[in-house]
Amino acid sequence: MKITFVKKILASGEPCPKCADVEQRLKATGQIEKIDETIVADERDPESPGMVLAKELDVNRAPFFVVEQDGEAKVYTVYFKFAKEILGKKASVAEQGKEILNDNPDLDFI
Repeated sequence: MKITFVKKILASGEPCPKCADVEQRLKATGQIEKIDETIVADERDPESPGMVLAKELDVNRAPFFVVEQDGEAKVYTVYFKFAKEILGKKASVAEQGKEILNDNPDLDFI
């Protein structure tokens, strides 16, 4: 199995906040050791490896993970789903809720 982590650099040159959060989680839990390759999707460079891969896989969200196994590639755009299915880590209800809110800015707290 090969796991690729794709993180984004915004047009401003700043790292994507969600990407930075996910990368910090990977490092804090030691899961970063299970990542085989990290590539950057730089919005300023449409030919950057991450931008090319995102286009090839028709992914429009970052960060994302590509898991290649048995000749098949599966894309995960939700960290907690990736962590649960691939890394075996369960997310708390609060963590899941936070990710849902981050992914859907049109939602608000109840």
